[in-house]
Amino acid sequence: MSHNNFINEMYLAIDARDTNKLVSYMTDDAKFIFANIPPVEGKSNISGFLDGFFKSIKAISHNEIESWNAGEVWFVTGKVTYTRHDDSILQVPFGVILKMRDSLIKDYQIFVDASELYK
Repeated sequence: MSHNNFINEMYLAIDARDTNKLVSYMTDDAKFIFANIPPVEGKSNISGFLDGFFKSIKAISHNEIESWNAGEVWFVTGKVTYTRHDDSILQVPFGVILKMRDSLIKDYQIFVDASELYK
């Protein structure tokens, strides 16, 4: 799968809140960091974290996505829109660094200010 197709498919899975599909893009020993939350390591732990996160919001969508890669390090930027369960919305810019191994994500770091999400 090409770099662009991988990124597009990954964000379709995220926006569908499809944990299983999203973790299928990761190595078994992947590390996942969301904003300033401590790292989560291993597919099963990441899956549990994502299930909880996706249940805590009503919807999520990404747009204005741009991506670049330098070998096995991929960079993604864009805007993310979170819809809370009360239908209020938070839209913020994000940046992501993906470190790849064998065409899968081994290190997934999301840089986003989600501090207003649960207020």
